[in-house]
Amino acid sequence: MAIPGTTPFDGEQAQKGYALNKMCFSFNSAENRKAFVDDPEAYMFKFALTMEQADAIRSKQVLQLIKAGGNAYYLAKFAGIFGLDMQDIGAQQTGMTKEAFQAKLRAAANS
Repeated sequence: MAIPGTTPFDGEQAQKGYALNKMCFSFNSAENRKAFVDDPEAYMFKFALTMEQADAIRSKQVLQLIKAGGNAYYLAKFAGIFGLDMQDIGAQQTGMTKEAFQAKLRAAANS
């Protein structure tokens, strides 16, 4: 069942996002994170990102990254470079501030 406004991560998205997710996975290495920070364009070129994926990386917008084939768990590696965590990603996905997203999580945990 499709949820309006969402991009399900299915086989098609996995194929579409392979290069993007492979690049984000590479950020498990501190050396690779530094290489990206030092020259993001060269690093993206090394992984042969599509224009859509490169634009999404430049924007640092989670929904754009997901639309370009990104998987949230791999994108967390990218977000970590900028000191962001999964709650920052969740907040972007829902269009909320991080504080409002955290309050929503607490409220759900207490219900």
